Amino acid sequence: MIAADTLDFRLLNDFQRGFPLLAEPWAALGEQLGCSADAVLARLAALQAEAKISRVGPVFAPNRIGASTLAAMAVPVADLPRVAALVSAFAGVNHNYRREHRYNLWFVASAADDSALALLLDAIGDATGCPPIALPLLEEFHIDLGFDLANGRRTRHVVGPAMPRRQLAAADWRLIDALHDGLPWLARPYRAIGEACGRSEADVIATLAGWLADGTLRRFGVVVRHRELGYRANAMCVWAVPDDAVSRLGHTLAGHDGVSLCYRRRTPGPAWPYNLFCMIHGQSRAAVEARRAELAASVGLDAFPSAVLFSTDCYKQCGARYRAPLPAPHDGQAGFAA
Repeated sequence: MIAADTLDFRLLNDFQRGFPLLAEPWAALGEQLGCSADAVLARLAALQAEAKISRVGPVFAPNRIGASTLAAMAVPVADLPRVAALVSAFAGVNHNYRREHRYNLWFVASAADDSALALLLDAIGDATGCPPIALPLLEEFHIDLGFDLANGRRTRHVVGPAMPRRQLAAADWRLIDALHDGLPWLARPYRAIGEACGRSEADVIATLAGWLADGTLRRFGVVVRHRELGYRANAMCVWAVPDDAVSRLGHTLAGHDGVSLCYRRRTPGPAWPYNLFCMIHGQSRAAVEARRAELAASVGLDAFPSAVLFSTDCYKQCGARYRAPLPAPHDGQAGFAA
């Protein structure tokens, strides 16, 4: 763990959201932290090299641009290394984990639209010989606003109605692609991003501010890697809740500290009946199990079938790679980078 009184901790903890949308953001951070812009740049670059952060950049709201889904595979254990490598090689896969369950490989897939996403999942199944089940998001209760690394608390929020998918211009898709790996470690990173996608520095900053304001972006800032920061006991906790109760219970569950993600997902059938999901990140397995038991009892979830899937291996973790929709090919086929 990183001591709470250090520059590294403040960079990791205080700027997961609210990152400066200014021409020289590192200098603005330095003013707040009492150090130089060069010191901020050096420490963030080092934290990325140590895999403690993924990037400094955007986190898009689910299904606000493009389409995405959580997916799972039941893979023979002996075949997991091969299958995991094949899944991770697809550019449309941005998270890929092994979890303790018959469905033992879990990944997030993203594409330009629903039809492209379906083709991507089919391509992954064909390449691996393990057809995935898709678990698309139906209702969000709490997703990715970050949390305090000192105590697990996070920003409270109010979930509004689902927003329609945005129709983006080609110039916006180019900006999204340029931001995939986050801001470059340059004094004026937004200018460099603009040069990469044919836009001015001011336009890049204004567009990002607009996307934050209208909910296209969930947040813009430091994207931490929890496992590398000591939160290595991470469990996906799931329940099979009646449809007429899942929204009420999901909102209640999401209001508790210790819940870093919480949402309702569509179930594919009896093989996976669970529709209410939450993630609990902790520093020990015992702490996560205890917190899960407390939450289930407090919320009233003990009466429903459930499962706890601890993550054991992380094969891939990066930002979602969104691409502009392509014209439908004449022969009905589509290719995916792998």
